[in-house]
This record gives sequence, C-alpha cells and structure tokens, in this order.
Amino acid sequence: MNYKSLFYIAGLIFVLFGFQEEKALPDGFVYVDTVIPDLNVELRYFTANNFVGDTIDGYKINRLILTESAANKLKLVQDELQQQNLCLKVYDGYRPQRAVNHFIRWAKDLNDTIKKQQFYPEVNKRNLFKSGYIASRSGHSRGSTLDLTIIDGETEEPLDMGSPFDFFGEESWVADDDLTEEQKKNRQILQSVMIKHNFRNYPKEWWHFTLRWEPFPKTYFDFEIQ
Repeated sequence: MNYKSLFYIAGLIFVLFGFQEEKALPDGFVYVDTVIPDLNVELRYFTANNFVGDTIDGYKINRLILTESAANKLKLVQDELQQQNLCLKVYDGYRPQRAVNHFIRWAKDLNDTIKKQQFYPEVNKRNLFKSGYIASRSGHSRGSTLDLTIIDGETEEPLDMGSPFDFFGEESWVADDDLTEEQKKNRQILQSVMIKHNFRNYPKEWWHFTLRWEPFPKTYFDFEIQ
C-alpha cells in the first residue's frame, strides 16, 4: 500500500471518528471550541479546585459544552471584548444532572467542610440550599447557563471582580456595595457585554449568566462531559 492510500485512510478514520464525537451530543448542543477556538476554559468541577474539593460526577474532560444558541451568542461577547484587549474565561457551562446530585449529597454531609474557609467562610453549610447557593435543579443542566469572568488579553490574568468564582457570600452579589471602584467597573464591563448579547445574570453570583429565550427551558439533561 502506498503513502497516498495510507494518508487517505488515516484522513477517513479521522473524519469518521470526529463526526461520531460531534454526533454524540444531543441535537442543539455543541462543543464550544468548535465555535470559539480561542476561548479560555477551566472547568472547575473537572478539578478539585471547587467548593466540594473533588472532581464532580459527570465531568470527564475539560471541554465546554453549551447549546448552539448560547455558544453563538457567547462568540459575539468574546469578539466584542477582544476589541478591548480582553477575553472571556469560562468556569462552567452545561452541567449534567448527576453533577447536581453530587452537590446535593455533599451538602447533606454536614461534617464535610474541607473547603469552607475558601468558599463559604460566613455561611453555615446547612443553609446553602435556603440561601440559594445550591439547588436540586440547576439552569446549567438545560445547557444555556454558564459561569465566567473576564481576563486580560495579554497576561490572561482575571480582572479583579471583588470575590473569587463560586464564593458563597454577599461579596459575590452583583449589587454588593463593599467594592473598590475598579471592582465595580470590572463587574459592570461583564454585566454590560453579557446583557447586550441576551444573557441575564443571577444577582447573587456576578459570574452566573443564562441565555434569554433558551432553547430547552424545561429540560434538564444528564449526559456526561466527555
């Protein structure tokens, strides 16, 4: 067999497997790197750097998934920020229901507070549901909700938003007054550009946005991120 035939077969295998990988997602969902190749993604629940302190069920790879509608709107946000030498960094997007169930099990174990000082120092763990920080159903599982921040386009350092991602406390509320002028300005940049492109914010989390008129408003998915 000559080299041309080998290259042809290798290319055919790549196309077939690539096609299968994309088709593995439900209709209406995409891997966001196919829409925004230069997007900075750090899925925190694929790591132990989160309020649970462990990799979360359903996260098998650091690859962002969203509905196609949300991904296309997010590209408009990224394009606009890049004109200001800024970029997006995404911490979470589509989240399987099994991951939410993992959060629920963790929340019920009141003895597991290994990450309390870092993520919820002023909130009693038994009150995380009542305070709205954890829910039995998450908009993330509908595929059009995501958690993100803004980073410097050159250094890739996150802008100072006044609190870390996934910090449970009033410091993370969008309307918190105890912020520096720079922190208020950075939050406003994020709020403004996301709202402009049809994302609405959750007031207790400056990083949390959901696409308006999302395609699956009542459907909660449970396929793994892989």
